[in-house]
Amino acid sequence: MDEKKINYKKSDYAQYVESADYIKKKLNGKIPEAAIILGSGLGEHADRITDAIIIPYREIPNFPLSTVSYQKGELVCGYLGGKYVIAMNGRFHYYEGWEMWQTAYPVFVFKLLGIDKMIITNAAGGINESYTPGDLVRVKDHVKLSPDSPLRGMNIPEFGERFFDMQSVYDKELAAIAHKSAEKYNISLCEGVYGYMSGPQYETPAEIKMLKLLGADLVGMSTVAEIIAAAQCRIKILCISCVSNMAAGITGAAITEEEVLEAGKKIASSFASLITDIVKNI
Repeated sequence: MDEKKINYKKSDYAQYVESADYIKKKLNGKIPEAAIILGSGLGEHADRITDAIIIPYREIPNFPLSTVSYQKGELVCGYLGGKYVIAMNGRFHYYEGWEMWQTAYPVFVFKLLGIDKMIITNAAGGINESYTPGDLVRVKDHVKLSPDSPLRGMNIPEFGERFFDMQSVYDKELAAIAHKSAEKYNISLCEGVYGYMSGPQYETPAEIKMLKLLGADLVGMSTVAEIIAAAQCRIKILCISCVSNMAAGITGAAITEEEVLEAGKKIASSFASLITDIVKNI
């Protein structure tokens, strides 16, 4: 098959390089030791980054734009826990209309910045009935029912092989650091499996029952594409979910966007302590 006749629609390697080069110039030669993706309701943590350089997504060549109203859509680069980090204050979702590969675009750019560790956070619905809203859960695995992948189409070999193992995606060393930090601050850090659904509508009770049967403890509309991209790039991952509400059918209560944001505010202090201490020790 003649590959030139196929429209893959994906960015080519040169466009990722262009994005990375623009960010590098803004950082004045500093190389972040870790990247952090801040989930819904958790964006205020970016305010704790000191000596910050703010880079709006709209200024970065080829970068997608965040269309979620309460997400600022900017990179925040500076110091946290004594380490130089880069944080995404606002991410990209499939439900916004982006392709799956676009939702993971920043991960590949981070790889070109020299980043080899990422902390990915999100707000998620609780399927496991032992959870309560406000709990923090370290994601140890995921279930992706969507047939799409951020890697579908022509492979970019500079980022890794097309076919690769997914059994060690969630790094054990970073997990151990997270649990040690949680113990230090007397924070209960659960473990669970994240179930990905594309959204934007919340799930039906039947869908939640299905996910529960498949072993999912949490459900959300983000994160997994970023995880897959990081796995290809061999970036070590720590993923932490904030349980914002109980999933459909668990309590019978209606699910609202407001409660998702409110849960983030309630755990802001403990979340900040945990993430800062983790960064300090990675």
